[in-house]
Amino acid sequence: MLGTSPFFNIKIQDSAIILQLTSDDGTNRLTRTCVVALTSAVQQLALNPRPLVITGNEKFFSAGADLAEIAALSGPDAYSFSRMGQKLMHAIETFPAPVCAAIHGYCMGGGLDLALACHRRVASPHAIFGHRGAALGLITGWGGTQRLPRLIGKAKALELFVAAEKLHAAAALRIGLIDAMETDPVSGAAHWLLIADPAANQAPSASSENQLPPQK
Repeated sequence: MLGTSPFFNIKIQDSAIILQLTSDDGTNRLTRTCVVALTSAVQQLALNPRPLVITGNEKFFSAGADLAEIAALSGPDAYSFSRMGQKLMHAIETFPAPVCAAIHGYCMGGGLDLALACHRRVASPHAIFGHRGAALGLITGWGGTQRLPRLIGKAKALELFVAAEKLHAAAALRIGLIDAMETDPVSGAAHWLLIADPAANQAPSASSENQLPPQK
C-alpha cells in the first residue's frame, strides 16, 4: 500500500487518487531518485487503477530536473537518466485510467514533460509554463519534443523550445497547452476525471482520505 515518500504524498479525494509532488525546498525537482520512486508508484497504482490527479504546491508543479545533478552526469549516466524519464512519462501516458495534471505555479522543463504525459491538464490562472533548456544549452530527453508539437503544433512548440519563453496560463489555454483554467485546479481535474471515467463515481469515497485501495 502506498501513502507517502520524500517525493510525493498520495491520498484519495472525490473518488480520484491525488498524487502530490513534494520536496524540502518546494520546487519538486525531478531528481533521479525522485523519477525512480514516481515510476514505481505509478506502476503500482496501475495494478488497481482509479482516475489519477498529479499536482504540486501553490508555487511549483515542478521545476523540472535538477540542473546541478545533470551537470555532474557522465555521457552514459545522462543517457540512462533520459531513459528513466522516458519510462516515467510512458507509465503516465499509458496509465489504464484517466490522468489529469492539476497545475499551480511553475511547470518547467521536465515538469512540463510530466504534465504533457498526462491525458489532460488543468491550471490555475497564475500557472507558468516553459521549456527553458535552450537558454542553458539543454534539450529535454523525456519526450516533450514529441508530445508538445502534437498538442499545440510544430510552430508554437518550436517557439517554446528555441526561444525558451515563459507562458502564462491564459496564453497556454489559448494555444491548447492546457484544457481548462480553474481557481482550484485539483477540484477541476477531479471533476474532469469523473466525466472522463463515470465508473469512478462507484469507487469508495475518501473516508479513508490518506489511504489507497489494496494493491493486487
